[in-house]
Amino acid sequence: MGKLQIDVLGSSFAIEAKEDDTYLKRLLSYYAEMTGQIEQKSKLKDPLQVSILSGIMLCDELYKEKSKNAQSTQQGDVEIQEAERIAADLIKKIDQVLK
Repeated sequence: MGKLQIDVLGSSFAIEAKEDDTYLKRLLSYYAEMTGQIEQKSKLKDPLQVSILSGIMLCDELYKEKSKNAQSTQQGDVEIQEAERIAADLIKKIDQVLK
């Protein structure tokens, strides 16, 4: 179980999670990087607005990654089906030759 002290956008609190400390620190670092970029690019100063926009941007990243993974899985399924079809054809031809 990991513990993490969060100091972001003027808020400070601690959390505990089942992930280890190193992982939690990487997540916080990524989030802090995201909020910093949003503050610079959007010129938003309200911490709540920055936080909401950061959450939306992170959801966008997650959604795109999930979509890519789903497409990869579908493509992999098609490739497996094709490999199974080729293997079945080869077995059939081998059986014909052996008879």
